[in-house]
Amino acid sequence: MGISPNRLGLFLKRLAPWIVSMGLSAALVLGLAWLFLKPKLESTDDQPRSQQVTPINSALAALRPLPAQQRLDPLRQLAQQGTTQEQNQARYVLAADLIQLQQGEEALRWLKGLEDRYSLLASHIAVLQAQAETLAGQNESAKTTWQRILADYPQEPAAAEALFMLGKQEPELWQQAITDFPAHPRTVEIAVAQLKDNPKQFKLLMLIAEHGLFLPNYGDYLTQLTQDFKARLKPSDWQIIAFGYWEKQVYKEGALAYAQAPQTSQTAYRAARGLQLGGDKKNAIAAYQTIIAAYPQAKETPLALSKLAGLEQDLSKAAKHYDRAFQRSREQQPNLAAQILWERIQRLQKARQPSQTIQQTLLQQFSQTDGAAALRWQQVEKQREAGNLAGARQLALQIQDQNPNSPQAAAAAFWAGKWASSPKERQMAFQNLWKNNPDSYYAWRAAVLSGWDVGDFTSIRSFQPQIRFPSTQLPLAAGSSALQELYQLGQYQTAWERWQWEFRNRQQPSLSEQLTDGLLRLGVRDYLDGIFMLTHLETRAREEADPERLVEQWQEHPGFEQALFPLAYFTPIRKWSNQRNLNPLLVLSLMRQESRFQPKIRSVAGAVGLMQVLPETAEWVSNKIGLNAYQLDSVDDNINLGTWYLDYTHRNYNNNSMLAIASYNAGPGNVNRWVKQTTITDIDEFVEAIPFPETNNYVKSVSENYWNYLRIYNPRIQQLVQTQANP
Repeated sequence: MGISPNRLGLFLKRLAPWIVSMGLSAALVLGLAWLFLKPKLESTDDQPRSQQVTPINSALAALRPLPAQQRLDPLRQLAQQGTTQEQNQARYVLAADLIQLQQGEEALRWLKGLEDRYSLLASHIAVLQAQAETLAGQNESAKTTWQRILADYPQEPAAAEALFMLGKQEPELWQQAITDFPAHPRTVEIAVAQLKDNPKQFKLLMLIAEHGLFLPNYGDYLTQLTQDFKARLKPSDWQIIAFGYWEKQVYKEGALAYAQAPQTSQTAYRAARGLQLGGDKKNAIAAYQTIIAAYPQAKETPLALSKLAGLEQDLSKAAKHYDRAFQRSREQQPNLAAQILWERIQRLQKARQPSQTIQQTLLQQFSQTDGAAALRWQQVEKQREAGNLAGARQLALQIQDQNPNSPQAAAAAFWAGKWASSPKERQMAFQNLWKNNPDSYYAWRAAVLSGWDVGDFTSIRSFQPQIRFPSTQLPLAAGSSALQELYQLGQYQTAWERWQWEFRNRQQPSLSEQLTDGLLRLGVRDYLDGIFMLTHLETRAREEADPERLVEQWQEHPGFEQALFPLAYFTPIRKWSNQRNLNPLLVLSLMRQESRFQPKIRSVAGAVGLMQVLPETAEWVSNKIGLNAYQLDSVDDNINLGTWYLDYTHRNYNNNSMLAIASYNAGPGNVNRWVKQTTITDIDEFVEAIPFPETNNYVKSVSENYWNYLRIYNPRIQQLVQTQANP
């Protein structure tokens, strides 16, 4: 299937005015193939052929990132052209946009007959109809439609929507929603509303504990539950509560809950680890000893032994724990065994005790592990400090050869190139870097040293790269056909809500479920957890069996990297960046590092969201720019204040972005002292020598983000990396 050349030409001719007005690139609209990948799917339903997902055409895909108001006219055009399925898809999106814009009457015109034509999303279309009727003032018709949804789609999540709406006048229907659809977000809303009237309702508190993790005050419900109903909680209840605390990184309370959950090696380990992360060293030691005694053969036991060794002050006692941890992991968990050896080496070095024998074991028996790479990199740094760059380079090449996927591989390849004795050797090292670690900070530094037009530390701020918005996205790997259809249409909020109802394996998700959950979180701008879910996939694939290499398949799709580096809030970013003569990708990169694009997140120091502006800094900046009223958790206000301050740090350092970024993190006083005290003139060596580990990592991470945004969304750089990596 596809758009015929004649029909495509006619369509583009009619659409031309909106293409120009929205600034869409030709590549975005002229895609000639269906933009659809067919991954292995874990479907929760068994749809007939007529209800299977069909791909959307490139023009509709191009409209996905645009705000509702901007895409109304193009959608109206699409809704009247193409195949029946293409028209159905466009009409659905158009009706949803019109409802969002409070235009119920027009939405009803586009919805007429669509429920019968578009059976895959029939129940969701009925919901749109009821919502549009309400907006149009047709309250009795809306009530009839909600009642019809209960009759026609009693097992669909649309029924939860109907129960929620009808239950406002018929309270017994809210109880039915609690019984039949406890995981649906509307039911969570019901629980929240009823708890306001009567806070001490055990059943509703447990419902929120299990299904309300998305609530901003979720932790308050767990606290109330454990305080008011402690004696009533069963082990299975404690398991739910513990998982909730663990997800929210409230580790000490999570540890106490896991201690009362059904005991397995995993829950016992989390109980111990949570106590350690929560600062309770004494009880953490006792908990680690418990898991070691109770589960001597479990996969968590070697890790528990190594953590116990790290808490032990007596080196001889710690050595015994390390020995036991190593012996229990060396056969089945070689990466963990190598990490244990590396931790022990560091401990001995800190105590100025010999570790050569353990170093030899690590390098000879576990040469291809990350632990061996860490040891080799330590040796590289020692040779560099001694002035033996040739020896340092040889060790770096060993990492490139033996540990190409290690955290040190990118740095090793870069410095092997920088220390090369000939241009040919240097180019070979950089080509390996672009091939094996194209997403690294060091890949950008190699590009700069190779003369690419990518912006250097001294020119990034005003560099204005071309940005091509994506028209493809990585498809979901799990869930029903209706869920996948909603997602590909860009109906992310509705898809996310449906997923809350479908997702039954939250505590132990499969790889496909984790990918799906991550993508849907990103769709509703839960970037913090969404990005984590996707980045953690690779760790899981390395630790667990992934015989079908699913994670590798997903990573090969361009949509995977686009999901990791989303163009979040790009419209206000571009607006304020242009006013401050800042590269919008640099602002985006700093924002990704600071807050993962979360407006309401708070740092330990009290900085607020997005670019993480401190209240006192915001007050100072607001006086400078005459901003009399602002809200720090407002996206526009926060970016306004944050970009002014980033411009200020650049002006302080003659537009040197490395120093400006370092100052944004560590403060100008620290940066001024480093600059004054150092004799280093090489910019790459200066970055490595930044004495604050947090700021050292911060400068590299922000720069790495910038490089990835440039590499993913700039077609020229994307092509250049591919060409140089595979000459």
